[in-house]
Amino acid sequence: MAAEAPASTTDVAGVDTRQMLTFRLGEEKFGVDILRVQEIRGWSPVTRMPKAPRHVLGVLNLRGAFVPIIDLRRRFGLEPADFTSLTVIVVLSMETESGRREFGLVVDGVSDVVDVRPQDLQPVPNLAGRQDVEFLQGLATIQDQMVMLLDVNRLVMQELVGDGEANP
Repeated sequence: MAAEAPASTTDVAGVDTRQMLTFRLGEEKFGVDILRVQEIRGWSPVTRMPKAPRHVLGVLNLRGAFVPIIDLRRRFGLEPADFTSLTVIVVLSMETESGRREFGLVVDGVSDVVDVRPQDLQPVPNLAGRQDVEFLQGLATIQDQMVMLLDVNRLVMQELVGDGEANP
């Protein structure tokens, strides 16, 4: 899988920053590289696919392309939540060996686009027995709030190789 460079800009002080779209899952805040974001859409029902992993809700037809939709709450083992008017699907794009792939992440709500400075980024602590941390690039403190930055390649590569528990 080809790696893509993160969105990098320079702030008013001349410091390189990365722009991240932040979103909520429960009380926690996550972020993804803004260059990966194709669109943000309100929740809409998906078409279920047989034998899909439990956290893959199904697919949506987006302008003729069938896009897998991943429920991050299920993927990370969080308590389920009802889909509300604030629930959104963040459609992301990535380059793979077979070309560009799109997929959607169901999240509780989008927060903001923020600049992350290199000095704000910390490594993920080693948490024995926790698989979810492998999907994190790092942690950042932004405006006194912790943001977990997702490693989209690792998160989606699991889906592309068929890892996960099948739906009953």
